[in-house]
Amino acid sequence: MTTMQQLNGRPHREADLPVNYSWLIARELGLAARQLPRLLKGTGLSVAKFLSEDCLLTTPQQVRILRNAMMLSGQPDFGLRLGKRLTPATHGAMGFAALSSPDLQSALRAIHTFLPTRANFVQLQLRRTKGYLECGLSFHVSLDDDIQRCLADTLVKVLVDFGEFVVGHPLDEAEIGFPHPAPDYAAVYSDYLTGQIRFGCKALTLKFPIALCRKPNASANHEFYGLALQQCESMLARLQPQRPSYRNRLKKLLLSHPPGTLGEDEAAASLFMSKRTLARKLKQERCGFRAVRDEILSEQAASYLCDSQLSVEAIAALMNYHDAANFRRAFKRWFGQPPERYRQLGGLRAPSPAPSP
Repeated sequence: MTTMQQLNGRPHREADLPVNYSWLIARELGLAARQLPRLLKGTGLSVAKFLSEDCLLTTPQQVRILRNAMMLSGQPDFGLRLGKRLTPATHGAMGFAALSSPDLQSALRAIHTFLPTRANFVQLQLRRTKGYLECGLSFHVSLDDDIQRCLADTLVKVLVDFGEFVVGHPLDEAEIGFPHPAPDYAAVYSDYLTGQIRFGCKALTLKFPIALCRKPNASANHEFYGLALQQCESMLARLQPQRPSYRNRLKKLLLSHPPGTLGEDEAAASLFMSKRTLARKLKQERCGFRAVRDEILSEQAASYLCDSQLSVEAIAALMNYHDAANFRRAFKRWFGQPPERYRQLGGLRAPSPAPSP
C-alpha cells in the first residue's frame, strides 16, 4: 500500500491527524521550542504552525516526525518509551469512552470504533478464538521495518495500559505477538509489558482470555459508560478549534485530560511555554487558567446532572473531587445553588428571592 491509498474515502495526504501525539513525542525527547525544527525536518511544517491549536498532520508528516524522533532519541526502545508516555487519558474522547467501559471487552470495542478519529492509518480488528479475544493491528500505509517496529511497540504498550487500567492488575494472562524478529533490545520488553511475548509472528496481535475481558471495571458502571459513549461525539466536536486563541488552546488541552487533573504548570509545559507566559497570554484575552478550568468543569458537571441519574457523590468522584462536599461547594460557586436543586430545576438557575417589602 502507498500513502496515497484511502481510508474511508479519504486520502492519507489529507491533514486530519491530531497534533497532540507529536507534542508528546517532543516532550519525551525533552525538546524546547527552539529545538523543534530538528523534529519537524522534512515535514514542511514551521514551528509556529506545529504549535498552533488548529494544526492537523498528514500521515506522511506524522511518519516523518516519528522517524526524526527515533534518530534524535538514539534509543532503540523509543516506541516502548513513547507508548508509556501515551497514557489512556491522552487519547481524547476515545480514551474517555474506553476508561469508562464496564469491562475490557467493551473498552476494546470503543477503541475499535473511535481509533480512526485518532490515527486513521491504523486499524484494530477484534475476533474471538477458542476462549480468547484477539486484537489484530494493521497499518494502511507502507512503512519501513524500523517505523513499523516502533509503531508496533507503541500501540501494544498503549493497549496493554488500557487493559491494565480496566481490569485493575497486570495483564499476565495476555499473549502478545510481534511480526518483527526479536530486536537487540528484546530483553527490555518485560520492563514495559506483561504477559507472554513472542517475536517473528505472522501478524501484530494481542490475545486476552474471554474471562478476563468480562471482568468488571471497578472504576466504572454501566450507566456512566452509556453516558460516556453519548458524549464522545460531542466532545470530539468541542475539541475542534473555534478561533485562534490561547484560551481555546488551553480548553482543548484540558478537555483531553480527565476532569480537574491537569495543573497550570503542566498545561504551560504542554503548550511549550512557561507558566508566567501562559498567564500573560490568557490575561491579554481577559481570562485566566482558573476561569477556563472552571468553565469546563461546570459544563461537565451540569451535563452529568441533567443527562444522567448518577448520584452527586458519583459525579463528584468522576470529576476527581476528593469528596462530595468539595464538589458541592464548587458547584454552588458556579451556579449559585446546590447540585440537587439544579437537577430539580432541570438545569435552570434558581430564581432570585423576591425583594423584601
